[in-house]
Amino acid sequence: MANNTNSITVVGNLTRDPEMRYTASGVSTATFGVAVNRSWRNQQTNEWEERTSFFNIVCWRGLAENVAASLKKGTRIVATGRLEQRSWETEQGEKRSVVEIVADDVAPSLLFATAEVHRIERSGPDDGGGSRPRPQQPAGGSAPAADNYSDYGEEPF
Repeated sequence: MANNTNSITVVGNLTRDPEMRYTASGVSTATFGVAVNRSWRNQQTNEWEERTSFFNIVCWRGLAENVAASLKKGTRIVATGRLEQRSWETEQGEKRSVVEIVADDVAPSLLFATAEVHRIERSGPDDGGGSRPRPQQPAGGSAPAADNYSDYGEEPF
């Protein structure tokens, strides 16, 4: 049986600020570019060479909102997702297509920077991580009891 996975991880710098848009039905989407640098030593000249590849990344729903609120041009990120090809026809009748990375997750790279994480409480299908509402935290800010982890759909660490 063939394994038909389509998964990609890129590490690079944003080439532009994320651009937020909304579909006609109100679903949020953010797009941005990322430059990925590759360096190697040329075995013949013993000189370092570098090549840069550019990718467009598309984020949806809660991830899109978090990306737009957190990232800006120049930020080094780690993004995972899948490659997706999209085709359309221009008003002049020319056929166009593009291959983009549709992100499942995006995070700041901590190789050369630090980051401060702020959890955003959301509920409903647009919560950026699943379709189940998250259980409310008890008063006093303590974590939910261990037997409530089934509400999250996962086991504790």
